[in-house]
Amino acid sequence: MREKEHRVTGERNLIAGMLVDAVGTGMYVPFSLVFFQRITGLPLATIGTVLTVAGLLAMGAMPVGGWAVDRFGARRVRLALYLMRGLGFLAFPLGTTLPAFALVATLTAAGAQAFPATQQALIGDLAQGEHRDRLMALTRSVNNAGLGAGGLLAAGLVQLGGDSGFLAVAWVNAATFFIAALFALRIRTPHPARLASGRPRAGYRAVLRDRPYTGLTLANFLIALGYSALSVLLPVYAVTQFDLPASVAGPLFAVNTALCAFAGVPVGRLGRRFARRTRVAAVGALIFAAAFLGYALLDGMPPEGVMAGMVGLLVLYTVGELVHSPSAGALSVSAAPTEARGRYLATYQLSWALSQTLAPSLFTGLLTVDGRLPWLVLAAGSTAGAVLLLALERRLPAEAVFTTAAGAVPPARGGATEPRTPGRGRAGQYPGRAGRERVSRHRAEPTRTSPTSATAEVPAGGTSASRGGRLGVTTGTAQPDPSLTHSHS
Repeated sequence: MREKEHRVTGERNLIAGMLVDAVGTGMYVPFSLVFFQRITGLPLATIGTVLTVAGLLAMGAMPVGGWAVDRFGARRVRLALYLMRGLGFLAFPLGTTLPAFALVATLTAAGAQAFPATQQALIGDLAQGEHRDRLMALTRSVNNAGLGAGGLLAAGLVQLGGDSGFLAVAWVNAATFFIAALFALRIRTPHPARLASGRPRAGYRAVLRDRPYTGLTLANFLIALGYSALSVLLPVYAVTQFDLPASVAGPLFAVNTALCAFAGVPVGRLGRRFARRTRVAAVGALIFAAAFLGYALLDGMPPEGVMAGMVGLLVLYTVGELVHSPSAGALSVSAAPTEARGRYLATYQLSWALSQTLAPSLFTGLLTVDGRLPWLVLAAGSTAGAVLLLALERRLPAEAVFTTAAGAVPPARGGATEPRTPGRGRAGQYPGRAGRERVSRHRAEPTRTSPTSATAEVPAGGTSASRGGRLGVTTGTAQPDPSLTHSHS
C-alpha cells in the first residue's frame, strides 16, 4: 500500500496560483498574433517583428531576475512579476501606437522570461528531496490543465463577443495575474540560508566557473530543443511532407495537453521510485530521441498510416516529456547552492530561452534541405544530452542527484531549509546501490563544524566536500528578512 504523500508548506496556494496563471496564459497563447492585432490595430507583420525583438530584449531580464531572487527572495520577486505581467495586459489595449506597444510588449515579455527561474527557486525553498520532484510533476500537470482550460475559455469569449471578445481576453488574463498574486501573498516559506561570513554573494562569474552546473545547462539546451518540436516543427512537417491539413495540429496539441495534465503526476511518481535524477532525466531524453527517429522514418510509411503513426509517436514523445521534465527541473534546483540559487537557475533557464529562440530558424532551415533532417538532429541532440547527464552524475552534489538524500522531508513552517552550502559530497560517494533500487531514507549524521559555520548533514556513510562549498565561502545560519522568502509557471 502506497504511503500517503504529505503536502509541503504553502503547496496549496502555490498550485492554486499556478492554475489561475495558466488559465490566463492559455487564453491568449493560441491566438497571440491575432489577439494583439485585434486589441492594438497594428499590422500583423509589425506585431510579429515587435514580439520577436521584445522577446530577445527580455532575455536580459533573466540574469536580473536571478540577482533579484538572491537579493530580495523569490517570494517577493515572484509577486512583483505577477503584478508586472498583470499591468502589462491591462495596458495592451492602450498600445495603439508602435512605441507604446513595443514598450508594453517588452516589459511583459521580461516578466514572463524572468518568471520560470523565480518559480523554481520558490519550489526549492518550499520542498526538499523527492518532494521537489513531486512538486515539479504536479506543477507541470496543473499548468497544462490550465492552458487547455484557458484556450477553451478564450475560444468561447471570442466566439460570443467577436472583436470585443479579444478585449475581454486581455482583461481576464490581467485579472488572473492579480488573483495569482493574492495566492502568492499567502505563501510562507522557511528562511533560506545566508552567508555567516558577511561576504557578498557570488556573482555570475562564479556560476560560469561551476563546470558541472554549466555542463548541466548545456545538456538541457540539447534536450530542450526537442520541446519546441511539437509547436514549431511537427505542424510544418505534417503539412509540407504529407499534405495533411493545417488543422491537424489541433488534435495533436490536444493529445499532448491531455496526457501532460492527467498522466504527469502518475508518471512522476513512478520516476521517483528510481534513486538518481540524472538517470531518470536521461531516460526521458532517450525516449525523446526514439520518438524523433520515428518521425524521421514516417517518410517511408503508406499515406493511410501516417496520421496513426504521428499520434503514436506523439504519445511516445509526451512520455519522454513527462519522464524528463520533473527530474531535470529538480536536478537544476538541487544542484544550485541556496545563497546563489537565483543566479544559478537564471543561467539554467537561458538554455530554455535560447532553444526556443533558435528553434524556428533551425528547423525551417533543416527542412529546406531534407524533411527528415531536423528530426535526426533532434534525436542526436537528445542522445548527446542524455550522455552528458550520465557523465555529470559523479560531479554533481549527491543531494542533487539522489531523490532520497538525508533530510529530504518538507521543512516545517518557519524552519530552516536544508543546509545546501556546506560541503556537499559527490554523487559517486553516496552509499547504496544505484539505478533501479530506491535509496532508503535515513537520517544524516551532522559533520563537525566550527562554531561559525552551519551544521552540515551528509548521507550516513558518505563524505562531505570541501568546507568552502562550491562558491568558496563559509555558510552560516539563516537570518533573512522573512518577507523575502517564497513559495512556473
